[in-house]
Amino acid sequence: MTSADHIIVGSGINALVAAALLGRKGHRVLVLERNDRIGGCIRTEQITAPGFIHDVMATTFVLFITSPAYAALAEDLGRRGVAFAHSAAPTGVLMPNGRSAVLRMDRAANVAAFEALAEGDGAAFARAIDAMGGDLPLIFALLGGALWSRATAKLLAREAWRRGLRNLGAFLGDSLGTARAWLETTFASEEMQALFAPWVLHTGLGPESAYSGQMARVIAFALEAAGAPIVQGGAGKLLAAFESLISDQGGVIRTGADVARILRDETSGAARGVRLADGEEIAARRGVIASVTPTQLYGRLLDGASLPEPVAEGVRRYRYGKGNMQIHYALSAPPRWRTPGLEQVALLHLTPGLDGVSRAANEAERGMLPAVPTICVGQPTALDPSRAPEGRAILWLQLPEAPRHIKGDAAGALPVPSDGRWTAGLREQYADRVQAILANHIDGFAESVLHRAAYSPADLEAMNINLVGGDPYGGFCGLDQFFLWRPFKSSVNHRTHVARLWHIGASTHPGPGLGAGSGYLLAQAIG
Repeated sequence: MTSADHIIVGSGINALVAAALLGRKGHRVLVLERNDRIGGCIRTEQITAPGFIHDVMATTFVLFITSPAYAALAEDLGRRGVAFAHSAAPTGVLMPNGRSAVLRMDRAANVAAFEALAEGDGAAFARAIDAMGGDLPLIFALLGGALWSRATAKLLAREAWRRGLRNLGAFLGDSLGTARAWLETTFASEEMQALFAPWVLHTGLGPESAYSGQMARVIAFALEAAGAPIVQGGAGKLLAAFESLISDQGGVIRTGADVARILRDETSGAARGVRLADGEEIAARRGVIASVTPTQLYGRLLDGASLPEPVAEGVRRYRYGKGNMQIHYALSAPPRWRTPGLEQVALLHLTPGLDGVSRAANEAERGMLPAVPTICVGQPTALDPSRAPEGRAILWLQLPEAPRHIKGDAAGALPVPSDGRWTAGLREQYADRVQAILANHIDGFAESVLHRAAYSPADLEAMNINLVGGDPYGGFCGLDQFFLWRPFKSSVNHRTHVARLWHIGASTHPGPGLGAGSGYLLAQAIG
């Protein structure tokens, strides 16, 4: 293909959704991916042993199945074999002393279980989730809509009229509260606080971050309503369905196609195509869509071109967040948890509690290896037994607090490289720390391990250059670099200062996750 209506640089979930929806409109789309496979953070491989199917990075698709992107594409994807596996127990928490709490997709069961932890906690949970119902249109518009738009302005005006300005201001002020404030003023039991505190880490925040309280409530609502589904047979099945859909619509996907530069018209300055690393040039009749970080877009793809001062300042000041680490296990048998009732939990957090999450997040932000990391344990074979040979199992572990550049070990036990970089040896030593915590909760765990595969933040960046320092969220997600101000204070939706060049992906509104919000919003905006 020597030309296309739209060239999309990158092939993560936002790029694939944009390509599919633009193709539905009759646009001829070309997706260019520098790696040997598409998918960005969606990657499925047999990395431990034959027959054990692991989602190497992203695995849980609650944000996708509740998104407008999926609503638009569900039928097309379903016809191409995409199905989701669920558990009635989407999440839970396990503390060092064996105390636990489990969230189910059943309100009555949740209220009863939480009341048993502390009187009033079940009722408090019900009130918090019920209160979300009336606020959902406004919340979803702010979290997932085009903020610089007439529709959002009209929605805010309607809400101001309906609630009154003072009450709307109160709602917005409450939305900026921290997870710690919400959890400590709502729930009496440590287990309830520990159940939801780790989830803010999955939004790129910490328990003391502004608006983390609202994000914790949104996640609690979504998990109870929609669960924590995984793709039947592996997330790669979703990628194969997108490939088929885009191809059937006349689009083309090329892997091993490293875009080195976005070409601009000499007269107008508008984007007119791309040049690949091998010198090939491809024309874009309608424009170029870049699903990359600001570092890649403005530093590499625009090849150091002169930038307007607000953009140049935004690039200079753009910050990346904590790194992630992934650990995968092939097991000879499903884990035998010492605490009963955890066998079917889709995503289980191991943590000392709210203070433990706060401590580990702070240590990682200061460049320290957390002494007691927050461990997210996924049990894919509990939802989808096809992920492993009969009678065997896999575990998917994510550590959402890992330093990009290592300054020390908070436990004072591991040697730190003088250059602060992750090494294979340090990765395995830190994985041993995690495994020791896991083994304290699972009978015979060490004997059941057939193989372990670990990925440090540096390994994740090597697989995907958009994961800068292992940051899977496309950049720090604090308030000053989110919502209206993502990626820059001067940003307006997904436009750039270059005509016919758009920016999507985790670094743009509405931010990271598998909801494909930026890809969907841009495809809706382009005629």
